[in-house]
Amino acid sequence: MATEPKLKALIHRARIGQFISVGVVGATIETTIVALLTGIFGISPLMAKAVGAETSISTMFVVNDRWTFADEGDGGMVAFARRWTKSHLVRVVGLSVAFSVLYLLTTVVDFSFLVGGIELWPTIANIVGIGVGMTINYVAESLFTWNVTEIIGDA
Repeated sequence: MATEPKLKALIHRARIGQFISVGVVGATIETTIVALLTGIFGISPLMAKAVGAETSISTMFVVNDRWTFADEGDGGMVAFARRWTKSHLVRVVGLSVAFSVLYLLTTVVDFSFLVGGIELWPTIANIVGIGVGMTINYVAESLFTWNVTEIIGDA
């Protein structure tokens, strides 16, 4: 069956672990930016999300390209630029989901979470959205951006 190797490559634990590790770094970057921009500078959650998301997406792409999917992409700047573009297109879907979750949790849900006088609910809502978006991103990045076909490592 032609899809079986792709499925095995997609659900490979080592790659998923690497992707999640990179995602944690990206989520930390984004969450820090969202917390600073909303909690200290008073910028709207959606604007803060946009700044944080682009910063984290760029960082995660480079790390994933060099580590998680290092054996999957062709070399050279043209291939790198092609993957960069594909990755950003893929991330639009995950980011749309994350923005939607953030929007729903900060405008529809009437909730507040104050710590030391700083409202942290937008930050928590953002983390929830990141988790939902990350799942979508892993599958789409694996299949579309890097076109995984092989199991990596020993596991």
